[in-house]
Amino acid sequence: MASKVTSYWNLHRLPILMSLACILFYTSFAYDLERTDFTKLISLYLALFFLCYKLIQFEKWNFNFLLVIGILFRMTFLFSEPNLSQDYFRFIWDGSLIIQGLNPYLFTPDSIMESATVLIPNGEILHQNMGSLSARNFSNYPPLNQILFALSAYAGGKTIVGTVLSMRTLIILADIGIYYFGKKLLRNLNKSPHLIFWYFLNPLVIIELTGNLHFEGIMLFFFIWGLCLIVQNRWVLGGILFAFSILVKLIPLMFLPMFFAYFGFRKSLKFYFVVLSTILLSAWPFYAPEFLDNYTHTVGLWFSNFEFNAGIFNVVKEIAVQCGVQSWKVIKVYGRFIPGIIILMVSIFSVINKKKSLNALMLSMFWVLTVYYLLSSTVHPWYIIFVVFLSLYTDYKFPLVWSCLVFLSYAAYGNSSFEENYILLLIEYFVLFAIMVYEIFIKKGELLSIQKN
Repeated sequence: MASKVTSYWNLHRLPILMSLACILFYTSFAYDLERTDFTKLISLYLALFFLCYKLIQFEKWNFNFLLVIGILFRMTFLFSEPNLSQDYFRFIWDGSLIIQGLNPYLFTPDSIMESATVLIPNGEILHQNMGSLSARNFSNYPPLNQILFALSAYAGGKTIVGTVLSMRTLIILADIGIYYFGKKLLRNLNKSPHLIFWYFLNPLVIIELTGNLHFEGIMLFFFIWGLCLIVQNRWVLGGILFAFSILVKLIPLMFLPMFFAYFGFRKSLKFYFVVLSTILLSAWPFYAPEFLDNYTHTVGLWFSNFEFNAGIFNVVKEIAVQCGVQSWKVIKVYGRFIPGIIILMVSIFSVINKKKSLNALMLSMFWVLTVYYLLSSTVHPWYIIFVVFLSLYTDYKFPLVWSCLVFLSYAAYGNSSFEENYILLLIEYFVLFAIMVYEIFIKKGELLSIQKN
């Protein structure tokens, strides 16, 4: 036994030492970092990204080793409180509200605190820390996400720490599921299965999902599991799981038209029936006459009110301001056009994708989502995790570079006024677009080859 340990150490000494360094850096990130300390934040993040790259480079065929250290990196955050996002306070609030038998789509946190008729465990703390914007609006999280909030709050025993631990456990389990099904789908597409580690070991994924409790990982788990079943022609169960991914986060909803070419006319109609029926049945317990108005109004705020880490939008806004348009008016007008542009993009890819090819389907999804976030006025770092994941199934690598650069946006939290550092944003998007243009130029036939795949 001792000789095996010694032999393993001699063979893998450097990766083991790098993994230990990662654990120390993640520990510092989780327990000894204020988000206002941008210098420390970006230094830790870039160091972790470099070590992630080297670990994959050295051990890309040692799947068990990389799987174990990926789980250990996540376990480092187990008892920490998220330090880069306050969204989890609203998650806990919504879950606690459902346990009380109240509908989070019908009551704002402000209205409940003012009425003082409902006692939410730790209500004062949750209300104060979720932020005034969240507190005065109805919930914008889809039904299955709400159920997960409620299950976590119930398992957490009415404590913030316990609920955070429950949510974190769900997210870690989902990531392990993504590793399993993601690797399986890579093999199905004749791509190297080691590519899944660009998701599983990516510091963006570990910090934003496990660390900051964003539920994109659970959405991706249902998404990739559903796709695996669809590839096996188990499209009914696959459709239910695809609907679950939409019921956690709405983003996969934009991909539905792309299945028309993949399945053909009759089968796609059946698939859509399964997906939409699952969504309607899941939303039914939350339905009330005010539900649709409240929910669409809250979701609409993302298109017309919020700005953060935007790419093309910042260029448009600067040009408009130079032409005398007030900056607050720009986003109002701009936000009205984005849904139409995305619908047009989805329609184009649905039409040009002529054959029942999973390669073409994944590539279409990838480009639609990439364009969506490049045009968006709000691009929080965890948003692009879906783009990073889809890129593993294409030949494009620029999303991996984006996942390294996107943390430059957190410079906004380094000052009391939360003003964005446009020099850093320029660096982020200049490098991103430069690599993207290079890759498109080198692989300029790939987009046109969608019809042939």
